[in-house]
Amino acid sequence: MRSFKRFLRERSAVMGLAVVVLLVLAAVLGPLFDGTPPDAIAHDVIGHPLPPSAAHWLGTDLIGRDEFTRALYGARVSLMVGAAAMVLSFSIGIFYGAIAGFAGGIVDSLMMRFVDAMLSFPTFFLLLIISALTNRFSLTIIIMIIGLTAWPSLSRLVRAEVLSLRDRDFVEAARALGASPARLVLRHLIPNALAPVVVAAAFAIGDNILAESSLSFFGLGVQPPAASWGNMLQDALTPQAEAAPWMVLVPGLAIVSTVLAFSVIADGIRVALDTSIGQETALSPRAEREGA
Repeated sequence: MRSFKRFLRERSAVMGLAVVVLLVLAAVLGPLFDGTPPDAIAHDVIGHPLPPSAAHWLGTDLIGRDEFTRALYGARVSLMVGAAAMVLSFSIGIFYGAIAGFAGGIVDSLMMRFVDAMLSFPTFFLLLIISALTNRFSLTIIIMIIGLTAWPSLSRLVRAEVLSLRDRDFVEAARALGASPARLVLRHLIPNALAPVVVAAAFAIGDNILAESSLSFFGLGVQPPAASWGNMLQDALTPQAEAAPWMVLVPGLAIVSTVLAFSVIADGIRVALDTSIGQETALSPRAEREGA
């Protein structure tokens, strides 16, 4: 509760949270009120994109598709990919890093060398290579590609936290009471190492949205006629679209504002949890009860 109150005192973080909430509501509820499908084509305006008007709030693209409707469906894709890929990468990274930190010794060294090898590859080019090799562009494949390439950096963060926690009093108390290694990791180490992980999670969603948009922009992500912010930007990079700046501004501002919102949310969470992170030396309530 104290952390939440400190978060609410961060105005930029609260504004970022408001932007994300409005975006989620628009993505979920908007298409329910606007029955126009994102691939609906107005044949009478093909080749002549219409500027924003009462009929088309954000204008149309080169083949007469409504930019507002496509932006809403693109928000669904970006938020789904961002959140789902974050859950996948964090599920792997948390357990991998916790096991490495708890095991220590040769096991830790070998596991971290694998992480170093993964981090030595430029992530974006690795995404491009994997996406091109799979030659399958469903949302599930995109989520798996992004999630399976984003976990190594998180595992290093979790490992560092576990290394600082594994010799603390509450862990020793649980070990003295006969707690198994699995119980120590799952019930004591991981829960107490989650504070910086929550901050990283908010940053990761924004990074995943950028990754999905980049893949779609290069034609290796969401495929037309399905709408995503990345392929909307790709559609705008034609000579005919030079007279229609809204085709670039709509998806571009959507990507920038969403990623910025998650970034300020992450910064607000970091500030709110600073005190809690600094108090990791205290016994956890569970360990205190079991040690009593």
